Amino acid sequence: MVDVTTTAVSGGTPDRLHKTMQQMAKLRVEGLPRNYELFHEALFGHSATLTNDVLSLGPYPSQAALDQLGLKHRLVAHCGLVEEKSQSDAARILGGLTEQISLGVLHKQSFARALETILRSMREDENRGLAELFAEIDFLQSSAAELLRTESDLGQKLKAGIQQIAAADRAAKAARALALRDRLTGLPNRIAFSNRLEVLYAGDRNPAETALIMVEIDQFRSINEQYGEDAGNRILKRLAAIFRKTIKKNDFVARVAGAEFAFLFGGVNREAAHAIAERLHAAAVNNLVFATGDGASNGSLGLSIGFALCDDAETSARFLAQAEKALATARDNPRTPIVGYTQVRGRPSGRRAA
Repeated sequence: MVDVTTTAVSGGTPDRLHKTMQQMAKLRVEGLPRNYELFHEALFGHSATLTNDVLSLGPYPSQAALDQLGLKHRLVAHCGLVEEKSQSDAARILGGLTEQISLGVLHKQSFARALETILRSMREDENRGLAELFAEIDFLQSSAAELLRTESDLGQKLKAGIQQIAAADRAAKAARALALRDRLTGLPNRIAFSNRLEVLYAGDRNPAETALIMVEIDQFRSINEQYGEDAGNRILKRLAAIFRKTIKKNDFVARVAGAEFAFLFGGVNREAAHAIAERLHAAAVNNLVFATGDGASNGSLGLSIGFALCDDAETSARFLAQAEKALATARDNPRTPIVGYTQVRGRPSGRRAA
C-alpha cells in the first residue's frame, strides 16, 4: 500500500524518484528522507510557494535552511523536528530562567547579610556618629532598590519565558496533529488510523460490536496514468468530502493509502455493517462523477468495499487483516463490490450492492 503521508497518489514511482534524486544531487543536498519529501513536494506537489522557495535555495543549501522550509510548509517528515526544537527551546529557556532565579537569590542573600552586618554593628557600637549611620542607611536603601529592580526584571523574564514555552508547546501540539492528518484530503491518515485501532484493543478492553470497513477506488492507477494526478487528486478530495457527510460525527474515517479509505463504526452488528457499506457505496456512486480536466464527464467510479467485525478478531492486526482480505475479495470480483469477512467459513462472503 502507498504511504499516505505523501500528498501525491503515486509519489513513489521510479520516474518521480529519479527526478527528485536528480534535483537533490544537482544542489548537493544530503539524501535524508525528510529532504526527499521536501524536494518531492516542491517538484510534484501543489504549492507554488514551496516550489519557488526550494528553487531559490541555490547550490549547497544548509540543512538548517532545508529544515526551515520543511517546517514553514508543515511537511510531515519535519513535524518531529518541531517537537525536538520545542523541547530544546524549552530546555534553553528553563536554563536561562534558572540562572536568573539563582542570581536573584544571591542578591537577596547579599542584602540580608549587609542588613545583618549593619544591625550588628549598630548594637555593638552605640557611639557611632550620625554621618556613618546615614551612610549605612543610604547603602541599605541603594541595595534595596537594586534588589527590587532585580525582582522586577526576574518577574518579566519569568513571564516571557512561560509565554515562550507555551508557544513552543502549542507548536509541538500542532505538529503532532499535522502528523496525523492527510495533507490532500484533510482526513486522518494511516498513522491516526493505526493509533485508533491500538486504542480499540488497549488493555483488557473488549471492543465488541465495532466494524472496520475498507473502501478502495477501482482502477485508480489507470485514472492517474490516463488523466493525470490532478484529476485523481480532485476525485480523492471530493470522495473524502462525500464520506464525511455520509457518516455520523462520532464515526471515524481515514485515508490509509493512495485510493483507500478506512472506517470504524461502533455499536453495529454484521447486518448493520453491511447496510453502512451499501450506504457508503451508494453515496459515492450517486454523488461522485469523474470528470477530466476539460470538464468531460466519464461516468461514476467503481468502488470495492470489504468489512470485518472485531468480534471475530483477537488483535488489532488480525482485525485489519480480515478487513483487507474482504476488500481483496471484493476487488477481485467487481460483480460483488461489497464483501464481509466471515470467520466460520474462513473466507469472505458478500452480496451485490443495492
